[in-house]
Amino acid sequence: MASALCAALGARDAVVDHMSTLGDAEEAARNILYDVVLLDRQLPDGDGLSLIPKLRASGISAPVIVLTARGQLDDRIDGLDIGADDYLVKPFAIEELLARLRAIMRRPGDIRADVVSLGRMSYDFGCHEAQVDGRRLELPRRELLVFEALARRIGRTVPRHMLEEAVYGFIDDIQSNTLDAHISRLRRKLAAVGAGLEIHPVRGIGYLMKQTS
Repeated sequence: MASALCAALGARDAVVDHMSTLGDAEEAARNILYDVVLLDRQLPDGDGLSLIPKLRASGISAPVIVLTARGQLDDRIDGLDIGADDYLVKPFAIEELLARLRAIMRRPGDIRADVVSLGRMSYDFGCHEAQVDGRRLELPRRELLVFEALARRIGRTVPRHMLEEAVYGFIDDIQSNTLDAHISRLRRKLAAVGAGLEIHPVRGIGYLMKQTS
């Protein structure tokens, strides 16, 4: 199921890291800022629910969707009471999981609305579609992911490691200047269409996107 989920989410431009044990999942969550955690209960080293209190105690607030075959009422109550944000019982349709992911991503925090207006651009996070004055702006996948990471935190500096985590998975080979190349091309394209957005490097930290109109 994990392989199928990774493939389905990856086909929809999500960056996915798969951890097969609670220990690996906890280590990854402590080192990477994830948007959401999909958590099975029956894992080789214990019940997946035991991870949730550890994440919260560490200050990790990423929403958690539990995916499990344990669908009795008591099981669902246990999952929600311990801190899960949603509880989805197997078998389930990928379309339902995607709908639940969209719902969670719309919750307050960083920008989570489906469609936002930034400068002279509108961006649909659900469809990964950018438009300037009603005209679609075509961007490659990596540049879209960079744009989304910056747009969700408009007006704030986004650390370099957070941008790399948003664009690349664990298994991707990242060259030292690859992120800068994506941002350079994205910056030129935004300027060329008069998007009313600028991306500025913040020396030693990362990048910041701000509106100019």
